[in-house]
Amino acid sequence: MELNEALAQISEIRERINRVETFRGYRSLTVGFTGLLAFAGAGMQTVWIPKPEQSITAYLSLWIGLAAASLVATGLEMTVRCRKAASPWTARLTWMAVEQFLPCVLAGGLLTFVIWTAAEQSAWMLPGLWAILFSLGVFASCRLLPRPIFWIGGFYLLAGGFCLSSGPGEAALSPWRMAATFGVGQILTAGILFFTLERNHGCH
Repeated sequence: MELNEALAQISEIRERINRVETFRGYRSLTVGFTGLLAFAGAGMQTVWIPKPEQSITAYLSLWIGLAAASLVATGLEMTVRCRKAASPWTARLTWMAVEQFLPCVLAGGLLTFVIWTAAEQSAWMLPGLWAILFSLGVFASCRLLPRPIFWIGGFYLLAGGFCLSSGPGEAALSPWRMAATFGVGQILTAGILFFTLERNHGCH
């Protein structure tokens, strides 16, 4: 009987530790919004940049602008929630989350700049490379997030591989390829965050 009680207490302690160590700064509404931005970007590219392979600068301006808007929205959400939190542990978790994801953002920015300035003929690879780098950021963040997020990292990795394996051509910079990768990926992420962190636990 004592052994069963001890095991039950250990299980409860582990559950509490996991709950404390789970980062709750990413909210489903904000993440879902970034997914919708990807679909909006696909629509804008279709109208304004029908031949992106001939307008690489315009193509990059559109998608970098949308990525920046997504980062700003996510960053503001994290900052507001961090300031509202009473526990200093929340601030520490927030900084850990930033540290884990920031390298992939910086690497993506550097890679994009290099290709744009020195190897524009390789720009068709960017959607796939962006997806693969994003997957690395997701994998790096998995320890602080719900376990199903691991599959989101796998989704981005496979999507990036598919984009690269398709080779150059008109489809390489297709707006709907970006929507199918980042739009779908972010909306799936939002669903996981909602069902694992928010639906049964409120918004705290």
